[in-house]
Amino acid sequence: MAQLRQDRVLFAERKAVIIVVGPEKADVFRAYWEKHSLPFVGLPDPDHKVLKQYGQEINLFKLGRMPAQLVVDIRGHVRFVHYGHAMMDIPLNSEILTILDNLIDEESG
Repeated sequence: MAQLRQDRVLFAERKAVIIVVGPEKADVFRAYWEKHSLPFVGLPDPDHKVLKQYGQEINLFKLGRMPAQLVVDIRGHVRFVHYGHAMMDIPLNSEILTILDNLIDEESG
């Protein structure tokens, strides 16, 4: 999340909304969100409903959920997905921003 926070202005310029889905219960999730003043939409998912809908796996040998980044367009279609194999396995913001730029070009072209 720290990586996304660094470029939140660039995401906002592209009208992208960052939604962070976490495995915690609502009260624990809210407390974490408030403690860290996170500038994103947060969604607790303790029953893994969102996780399952988007095909993210839980790996108990690697401490639960691995990171996943998805770009979902305005119509609800998944346009990019990256499922991490380790906690630090996440795409660079520049890669996601390029994908957003390409989507904007598609819509306007």
